[in-house]
Amino acid sequence: MDLTFGCVLSQAAYGPMAGPTAIRTLAQRAETLGFHTIWFADHIVIPRHVKPFYPYEAGGASPFDAAQPFYEPLSVLNFLAGCTERIRLGMHVLIIPYREPVFTAKILATLDALSGGRLTLGAGAGWMEEEFAALGLSNFAERGAVTNEYLLLFKELWTKENPEFHGKYVKVSDVGFLPKPIQRPHPPIWIGGHSPAELRRVALVGDGWMPIALRPPSLLRPPEMEDKMARLRRLLRDAGRAEDEVAISVTAPVVVTKTLASPRPLLHGTPDEIAGDLRQYQALGIRNFNVNLPGADIAQQSEAMDQFMREVVPLVA
Repeated sequence: MDLTFGCVLSQAAYGPMAGPTAIRTLAQRAETLGFHTIWFADHIVIPRHVKPFYPYEAGGASPFDAAQPFYEPLSVLNFLAGCTERIRLGMHVLIIPYREPVFTAKILATLDALSGGRLTLGAGAGWMEEEFAALGLSNFAERGAVTNEYLLLFKELWTKENPEFHGKYVKVSDVGFLPKPIQRPHPPIWIGGHSPAELRRVALVGDGWMPIALRPPSLLRPPEMEDKMARLRRLLRDAGRAEDEVAISVTAPVVVTKTLASPRPLLHGTPDEIAGDLRQYQALGIRNFNVNLPGADIAQQSEAMDQFMREVVPLVA
């Protein structure tokens, strides 16, 4: 199977450069360069005071600044459905408990239809209790169970002519739900995170698994990734699913440099060094890589994307 490379464009939708010009320009550049998917993160409000709980920062401090704009990803991707033609459109990840599920399923189905079947739903349960509270939600403690149920509801609404769902948190019956998504049986659902609960969610409802690596304390270097993959395969067998039924990706920051350095972080170095690092993950059977490339403005971000596709990808593809 061919390798795929996705590009995380969070800087285009959050932070100093965020806005329609950055979103459109970098998405179109990613498409021209041959990236398979573009990914955008999800927050609706940024509380000014957040207790340390962020899973991808040493010490758990939140990296988000309430004084910076954060564009809502469903809106961003519907905008990009009309600005792009081929590249897949994804959330990394949509916080499923934040939004009323029937309405969310409708927006996602509409996005898949308007984009010609290019949606990948990256899904997560969330981590910021203060944002749940600001949205008027009382389900933070049950967010994992809520996420699982909402995703099962999405599948029901997307695939059934007469959807009917009777869960703990939502009930739906005797409704029409059109248009359906273009993709059959439904847009792929890729689950974020790497905890035991998130791996169980992959086995329950996921078409893919998309953990973030090399962000302390979540390093997921190849040996740890191999262990997690073995655990996921056991969960899939227990769920009666084939081990190869779930696509596996790795998302990580990548910095291309011109000089050799020792010691160096994984995926930080010359094109040859980065290609060697990617081959370690490739040897585990991973075929999908999502890169978070540096760039303080549109020009720098675009150049980093071009350099990665020009100098690194040919060494591993």
